[in-house]
Amino acid sequence: MLFNSTMTDEELDSSRTQFWVKRWQREKLPWDLGGIPPDLLSFVKQNRSSTTRVLVPGCGSGYEVRIFDAMGHDVTAIDFSEPAVAHAREVLGKLGHKVIQGNFFKYDFGDTRYGMIYERGFLCSIPPERWVDYAARMADLLPPGGRLVGLFLYGEEPDPPPFPLTEKTAADLFGKSFRLVNSKTAMANSVPVYQGMERWQEWERIDG
Repeated sequence: MLFNSTMTDEELDSSRTQFWVKRWQREKLPWDLGGIPPDLLSFVKQNRSSTTRVLVPGCGSGYEVRIFDAMGHDVTAIDFSEPAVAHAREVLGKLGHKVIQGNFFKYDFGDTRYGMIYERGFLCSIPPERWVDYAARMADLLPPGGRLVGLFLYGEEPDPPPFPLTEKTAADLFGKSFRLVNSKTAMANSVPVYQGMERWQEWERIDG
């Protein structure tokens, strides 16, 4: 649970900017691991010979930008919360310019397409009625063969957000434009709000 009963309607809606602005202002960040997930470290080390253009949507503190850059990827991150972007730029120092403030769903990426998009804590922060927009945006930004990779939440949450997937919702959401090429239980290191729910997955963009 990421909210409480004293918040306004706008602050309770995780699809609204104020939901996240207020949490950053109050430093209520239960999703913040404080570093790079070990699953991502393992993935980039295993794939160090293949570099590409990477996008990190809903980047929060932006820790992952550092490892993608260190491995030679051309990485860009985006978040629509001004306090989050300010914090990420402070965390990243000389790499801070790689963080854009903007709405992932509305930002004009022009003709840019990405070989990889990294997911962690972004999809599960979005109300399920917006998930179709998420899948469509990912499919638009990834060419065939491109991959949506990262940590996806599965299970049940009686008082969301976060909003976890089920096997069926994942298949319905991604099945037309992606195929699942890797899925495994995440390594033990996770934040309490996600504990036992994260899976490392790799979804490959297909024609269609």
